[in-house]
Amino acid sequence: MAEDVRTLWTEFRRSGDRKVRDRLVLTYAPLVKFVAGRVGAGLPSHVDDEDLISYGLLGLMRAIERFEPEREIKFETYAIPRIRGAIIDELRAMDWVPRSVRGRARDIERAIADLEARLGRAPTDEEIAQKLGVSHDELEESLGEISRSSVVALDELWTVSSGGDPVSLIDTIEDTQGPNPQAALAETELKEAIGEALARLPEREKLVVTLYYYEELTLREIGEVLGVTESRVSQLHTKAILRLKASLAATATAAATRE
Repeated sequence: MAEDVRTLWTEFRRSGDRKVRDRLVLTYAPLVKFVAGRVGAGLPSHVDDEDLISYGLLGLMRAIERFEPEREIKFETYAIPRIRGAIIDELRAMDWVPRSVRGRARDIERAIADLEARLGRAPTDEEIAQKLGVSHDELEESLGEISRSSVVALDELWTVSSGGDPVSLIDTIEDTQGPNPQAALAETELKEAIGEALARLPEREKLVVTLYYYEELTLREIGEVLGVTESRVSQLHTKAILRLKASLAATATAAATRE
């Protein structure tokens, strides 16, 4: 099987034949189902799994056309973020997340950033709620609504240094190589910033991020590990991502000020 795949890649690189590309698409189609399943797990029920798969197939085809086997990167490692990115691009184009939910997410992110800068540590839920002028229950309700409406947040693009190109946050976790030296430098800086931001997360949120993105457990499986419901894990995930985004935004601002 491996030899057959290598033969397909060799033939496709030589001829660019669409029929050969289609055979490669069929070979790697299970990747699309895997990624679509992970993205779909955090989306509202009205988002159709088959639509996610069709969006992902577009990303797979683009990945096949742009992949360079001589870079000695596994195709799966190269393709997964691009399949996920294609799905999320289509979901964003649909713009199905209510503006009110986006606004609340931004408000919480800003509150976390302000508190972290002032306190020098990750703020508690109570401190975040007080900063926003809401009750703890109202904060939890907002986090629940954001988590039910959000696309996987680690696929956002970030730059830590104003000198580098934007890179995908999930790409840095999956350890893909940058397309050029400038992007690679930005990615290195981003990995360092992510490591520092992760270290500041509260323990349960850090565990959720680790199990979801590094160990690739589903939210339901993480709930079983922690002894909480899947919806509670989703809230913890949302809170962790908002904290990470706030920390990275602060790092980017500091870097831009230095330059």
